[in-house]
Amino acid sequence: MTATAFRSLGHLVLVGSLLSSCTGLSPESRLRSGLIDAGLSPKMAGCMAERMADRLSIAQLRKLQSIASLRKSHTEEMTVDRFIHKVRALQDPEIIAVTSKAAFNCAF
Repeated sequence: MTATAFRSLGHLVLVGSLLSSCTGLSPESRLRSGLIDAGLSPKMAGCMAERMADRLSIAQLRKLQSIASLRKSHTEEMTVDRFIHKVRALQDPEIIAVTSKAAFNCAF
């Protein structure tokens, strides 16, 4: 292979890696941001998102987004108890179980 071919291959690899990084945020990072938007502390949100992202479906994660939109008018931090209460209103037993377990594990 010539130097030009190596350079072209290097450019393709660089462009490919840049494009793959622009495809969007991971479900975990989107969930973390949503939990922060809902009012949880960044530390609690990060811990919970790590435990929840791979246990819930995309549809369930979208349901959780509705909780973040409810908080936009409030500026104070939401307690975990209050957040779990709002999760229960979604009436999805799996979301409730996964969220409650994550909150419990992250609290300690």
